[in-house]
Amino acid sequence: MSEAFCNSAFLALSGGFQDAYTYNTREQVFSNAQTGNVVLMSQHLMAGQWAAGLRYLFPLFSFALGVFLAERVRNRYKYAKSLHWRQGILLAEIFILFLVGFLPPEWNMAATALVSFSCAMQVQAFRKVDGYSYASTMCIGNLRSGTAAFSVYLREKKPEQLRQAVYYFGIIALFALGAGIGGNLSARFGIHMIWFSCALLLVSFFLMFRKQTRQE
Repeated sequence: MSEAFCNSAFLALSGGFQDAYTYNTREQVFSNAQTGNVVLMSQHLMAGQWAAGLRYLFPLFSFALGVFLAERVRNRYKYAKSLHWRQGILLAEIFILFLVGFLPPEWNMAATALVSFSCAMQVQAFRKVDGYSYASTMCIGNLRSGTAAFSVYLREKKPEQLRQAVYYFGIIALFALGAGIGGNLSARFGIHMIWFSCALLLVSFFLMFRKQTRQE
């Protein structure tokens, strides 16, 4: 069920929401789009704006640490029976994001680093949708894969390729929807809106208790 499209939909919504949240409420720093953080960090550092550059450096380190920890969890608990290791990752992510909602603006750097850490765990834990490799917290890889699959479909007319393209473009659309919702709610109601992302992840957590059928 962790690879089902319905589960990936909630993960993508949450991923887009988190990126918009940190950008709008935490000093315009991305939690997922680390390429954007690298660009902005380099720009500030070369302009001699060291404090501003550090705002983007800590999320980068946190993202790398989140990937590292998720991989360690997978290796240690991949055969766990009572609770799937991916559900454990989701619970940790929900807990972290819930705490972030309490951090005041003075703690923006720590808040963004924590969101980046949780995003990295998610993207490392959930790497496939219906057997296709994808990312639930960013778009560039999905855009490349979806466009390539559509190109192959136009050439070979295989329904499987069209289905693959639809999956990728669907994930991108859901990410954009989550970003739009997250951006507007965060700009209007402030730092506590990250709890909406917790609710989306909680749906994904409970969905994973279900068995996926062929019809689904």
